[in-house]
This record gives sequence, structure tokens and C-alpha cells, in this order.
Amino acid sequence: MQSFCLFDTAIGSCALVWQGEKIIAAQLPEHDETTARRRLAHRFPEAGEAEPVAFVREAIAEIVALLAGEQRDLGHLPIDLSATSEFNQRVYRVTLTIPPGETLTYGEVAARIGEPGAARAVGVALGQNPIPIIVPCHRVLAAGGKTGGFSADGGVETKLRILTIEKARTSAEPSLFDSLPLEARRR
Repeated sequence: MQSFCLFDTAIGSCALVWQGEKIIAAQLPEHDETTARRRLAHRFPEAGEAEPVAFVREAIAEIVALLAGEQRDLGHLPIDLSATSEFNQRVYRVTLTIPPGETLTYGEVAARIGEPGAARAVGVALGQNPIPIIVPCHRVLAAGGKTGGFSADGGVETKLRILTIEKARTSAEPSLFDSLPLEARRR
């Protein structure tokens, strides 16, 4: 049986979906609660709204803290990625290792899974991420510090908002402006 709950964060109302003892999906904020519920019903027609169980309450607390600006690594949360392809699982395992405030490029993720040249496929996999924020796909950028895409409501603006909250670095090189938030780059 699948269950879901909505919860408020600094960037809006998010949702988690769980089955058994694992989180199977997360939803970043939609325009409004009605839209969020509609999207959840479309993605998980069998799921019913429920009070969060203990591990979901812990996940909610961690996500709320992260989106409030606290440095939190969500990689320890119990998730189930078995419904995704083996390639996507490899991409998500690498993505889970990116700490808050850091980023990798699609090409770097491709190299780390042993498939250099598969940057585009990595981008597709991240666009299919069923558990965004826990599997931090927002921490993966295009080459040259460009944002790349983001499939959540609000698109790249939502991605930049989360990266700004995390005070993300787009390079391993120290910068004179390390304490400044990431800004959208003009195209």
C-alpha cells in the first residue's frame, strides 16, 4: 500500500510517498496545493493520504531543515529506487554522494559511473528522478557552471533557489566571492 503526505517547507508545500519502510517518491512544490494533489494522484493513483510514520516524519524534518538553510545530507534516508532502470540507479547513487553546497556536472557524473560521454543520458536520468531533494539532482549542473534543466514546477528557478539556500559552489576552486549565493547566469 502506498501512502503520501504534504508538508510545508521554506520553498513551498512538498510531498513524500512511501510504501512499506521506504520512500518511493518526493514532490517539490507545485503552484498550489490543488495542483500538488492532482500531480500526486496522476503519478500515484493507488496512494492514499496518511499521517506520516516515524521514518517519514524524520525525512520531513531533514528536508524542512535543509530547505531552511541547514547543512543536511539526506543520503541516509530509506529510499527505494528499484522501479528505476539500472543506469538511472547508478546515476542516483553518484548523485546521493554530492554533499550540500557542492555540485557536479552531468559529465562528471557520467565519468563516475564509468560512462564518459553519457552526459546527456545522465541529464535524462536526473529528469526522471522519482525522489528529488533526497536524491539531490539539483546539485548537478551543465558544463561551465550553466544550470542545465530541472523538471520541478518553476524549472531552473526552483533549482537555483535550492542551490542558493544551500550556498552551493559551482567549482572546486576557491573564490573571492565564496559567501555569495549562486545566481542565474545570462544566456
